[in-house]
Amino acid sequence: MGTASFEGFGLRIVVASDKFKGTLTSAEVAEAVGTGVRRVCPDATVIPVPVADGGDGTLSAAVAAGYTLVPITASGPTGEPVLSGYARLGNTAVVELADVSGLVHLPGGTPAPLTATSYGTGELISAAIDAGCTRIILGIGGSASTDGGQGLIQALARRPDRLSGNNSALRDEKLPKIGAGPPSPPAAGGGPASSAAASGAAASSPAAGGVLGLAALRRRLRGVKLVVACDVDNPLTGPRGAAAVYGPQKGATPAQVAELDARLGKWADLVARATGADLRDTPGAGAAGGVGFAAIALLGAELRPGIDLILEMVRFSEQLAGADLVVTGEGALDEQTLHGKAVAGVAAAARAGGGPTVGRPTVGRPTVGRPTVGRPAVGRVAAGAGGVPVVAVCGVNRLSPEQLRGIGVAAAYALTDVEPDVQRCIAEPRPLLEELGERIAVEHLTMTRTERGIA
Repeated sequence: MGTASFEGFGLRIVVASDKFKGTLTSAEVAEAVGTGVRRVCPDATVIPVPVADGGDGTLSAAVAAGYTLVPITASGPTGEPVLSGYARLGNTAVVELADVSGLVHLPGGTPAPLTATSYGTGELISAAIDAGCTRIILGIGGSASTDGGQGLIQALARRPDRLSGNNSALRDEKLPKIGAGPPSPPAAGGGPASSAAASGAAASSPAAGGVLGLAALRRRLRGVKLVVACDVDNPLTGPRGAAAVYGPQKGATPAQVAELDARLGKWADLVARATGADLRDTPGAGAAGGVGFAAIALLGAELRPGIDLILEMVRFSEQLAGADLVVTGEGALDEQTLHGKAVAGVAAAARAGGGPTVGRPTVGRPTVGRPTVGRPAVGRVAAGAGGVPVVAVCGVNRLSPEQLRGIGVAAAYALTDVEPDVQRCIAEPRPLLEELGERIAVEHLTMTRTERGIA
């Protein structure tokens, strides 16, 4: 792993947390929790495993897992240059949409619901392919655009030799205009369509296929596999589509939502005519403003749950070997946590991961609210009954004991348990997390130390 572990000869604790958005990175969460744990159990081995759910933080998780960052300056969501890059290990590249086409890169934080583009993400994929990568992992959370992935396709088609991010000459062509249909990607370019799309493209509409440059797209990505980390099941259009559900989060008014949905419909019509397959209603097509649609309909991508893909990428199952406890977390434990986010994914993987069973906390008896220091909230489980036990740290916890139990989390420890002032939790989270680390060690690890005869 790229993140150093804190070695000891006693217990083994894996800290696999997502970031606390706006306050701490995944690595910083692990460091703070580890510091607290080692105050109580100085001989513990703390293994940091930064994770993400496919949105922002994916690139950092890859680098922590041993990938090398390849810096690239590409186009931001409104065309301005953004310093981003992809992470590479062997022939695999990891691209994070949020790091180049995300909401965080809107100039001045001003929403651009009708004009933001995924073009820069396509530039990064193009750079990775040009460098010889044959497997692309694309995390698509945090998008600023609702362009149906048109920008991404256009960037792949253009194959720029130098990715400076200065595409002002292309900007009018590539960005959607108010009141206009989606722009047509140029005829040159590339990536492989799915086998179904490939077989039906020429038969359905050679003209539409020519507009999209499907033949060149297939040549461009021949031998390249694209895997997309996707945690939503929304279709491209309609009341549950990209514009209706996520457009308002990107600053779209009701009228603009209707306009965007209409554009996406026209774009889907064009792609269907070109490929012979209408995939607008495929679960996940509406992800990242329709980037999911472009990926499956034109690039033959495989959509996978984000956290599953990231855990595979960071070799999480290997880190579980011999673990006594897994600490996961994210900024807020809420309803979204229950649906494919990092905490639920880590807990599921730990449950299936096996490991030592002596002195394990009982997964079926979660602790919520303010844990009582010195009162072990643990029980015993039979050998092999529950995998590696899991507790979670967070800024705030909005889940009930039953909900936590349902995703396999034995206890929740929130910063607000230590400091009710939310502003202080945001401003000074590290010492609070260290204190939670101490509590976790007292309540979940001291019994195991005693049973093993560790002083």
